[in-house]
Amino acid sequence: MTTISIGNTPIRKCDFLSARYGTNIFIKEEFYNPGMSAKDRPAYFMIQDAIEQARIQPGGTFVEASSGNTGLGIALIAKQLGYRSKIFVSKSCSKEKIKVLIQAGAEIEICENSNGLHDFHSTQFRAQSFAATHPNAYFTNQYYNTQNICAHYKTTGPEIWEQTQGRITHFLSGVGTGGTISGVGRFLKEKKADIRIWGVEPEGSILQHYLQYGKAPKEISPFDAIEGIGRNFVPGSFDPQPIDHIFQVQQSMTKLMARRYLAETGIPSGFSSAALLACLHTYHNEMALGPAHTVLLFFPDHGSRYVSKLYADSLDFKTASSTL
Repeated sequence: MTTISIGNTPIRKCDFLSARYGTNIFIKEEFYNPGMSAKDRPAYFMIQDAIEQARIQPGGTFVEASSGNTGLGIALIAKQLGYRSKIFVSKSCSKEKIKVLIQAGAEIEICENSNGLHDFHSTQFRAQSFAATHPNAYFTNQYYNTQNICAHYKTTGPEIWEQTQGRITHFLSGVGTGGTISGVGRFLKEKKADIRIWGVEPEGSILQHYLQYGKAPKEISPFDAIEGIGRNFVPGSFDPQPIDHIFQVQQSMTKLMARRYLAETGIPSGFSSAALLACLHTYHNEMALGPAHTVLLFFPDHGSRYVSKLYADSLDFKTASSTL
């Protein structure tokens, strides 16, 4: 296959957060990937696997259900390799993501929700149905594709271990499909069993309950909308084994912390990245972090994907954007 440069993204120490919480906080900046998100990693692994296993023929169509970032990774890589892409997104997808998907050559279909395969109106059901009824179309299915976990186990985890020189004590990541936290968590736990693997999801999402009780709650209701994370079903790419705890945060606090972080640092964070900031703000006493700890925050994408949702009226964003 054609070599595609994905991964080896930098980490940087955040002096502002380190001083604020009295510990050593580093950020892994995944927006240095070609599609400006961590989702380029599983997108490449899923496409590579499908081609190698002859699940799709040259010139075929890769199909995905996505909040935008995985879809973009699929679209960019598929186009480079001579394939087409069709991406099913929910109506909550930011207009910035839809714009870059179209620019990448993807065919877009907007769906009512992303509630899983049991819902006829969901991105997942519609994507699966399209792939099943069209010739030479392959549904990469990030929610149930083992390559989602594998990509982070084989690339992201080792990068973090090497970049922190094995000093990492805490890993904090948003939880959506579960691929990132499952793959990174599995790798890091194999290296050092006492590393704490913490997830973040919106209030009302069910994965905290599943992690604690081993089953989904009997009553499932809509959860706070934080684009990219949170689920009302348990994805097959979510492995609870390496995860120590999942925190829940409010959408309102997430938006507030995105703007506060931008004002303090000049850096616009993505929606789920800001959820990590909200988590630190809400639970820092419970986390009991200290000067001997090394905390890695996983920022999967960039604030430019969420201007309309997080920064539409922010002069700080406009100033920061002009320097990018």
